[in-house]
Amino acid sequence: MTDPNRWKYAPTRAELKIWLALSMIGLSVVLAALVKHGIPTGPAFFEVVALPGLFLGYLFIRSVKRLIRREHP
Repeated sequence: MTDPNRWKYAPTRAELKIWLALSMIGLSVVLAALVKHGIPTGPAFFEVVALPGLFLGYLFIRSVKRLIRREHP
């Protein structure tokens, strides 16, 4: 796509940096909870580790990728 407005509606660089920071904070909180209380078993593992890990991990990777590739207005 050679349209100059390709990233017109994409998040700005500042928004990506905020998402990056918040995802790092969230992943740190999850890690701290695991260190303090140990790895949960059963459905708690899904609620405490899997869901936040996938969501925050996705935001982290997406933000880093877009910042590196300059995919922002």
